[in-house]
Amino acid sequence: MKTISNLTLTLFKLLLISFIFAGSNWLMAQGVKSGDLQDFKLVVENTKTGFNMQSIEGTAWKNLSFNLSNDQAQAIDEYGMTDLEQVNPKKDTNLADFLFTIIKTNKGVELKGIEGTAWETLSMTLSFDGEKFIVDQYGIKTIQ
Repeated sequence: MKTISNLTLTLFKLLLISFIFAGSNWLMAQGVKSGDLQDFKLVVENTKTGFNMQSIEGTAWKNLSFNLSNDQAQAIDEYGMTDLEQVNPKKDTNLADFLFTIIKTNKGVELKGIEGTAWETLSMTLSFDGEKFIVDQYGIKTIQ
């Protein structure tokens, strides 16, 4: 009986140590990434053929408008529309340093964070043309 009790206690301790180790690694990774983030905020509007974007903060541009076929990606950074193969190497301390792609899907939109975002992939269902949402370094917020 004592052997089973000792085994159970040992397994419990190992499990507890595993959770603590995994949790601390996750917190350290999140903390490092969050510390590197700079503020940007964009309003994205769904259109029949693509998106209109308005920058509220953190960019060199004010408005972008572009057409996208379904499942076609467009890269966006602090300077506007870009190509993933030729990202602008200029860094401006007055601008947020970010890069993501936006993809129009059959059901809405998918964003993939490449640099300067706390998120890797975001998706949102868009019900109608003209529907808007806000995206920043931390994710998507719907506009009521």
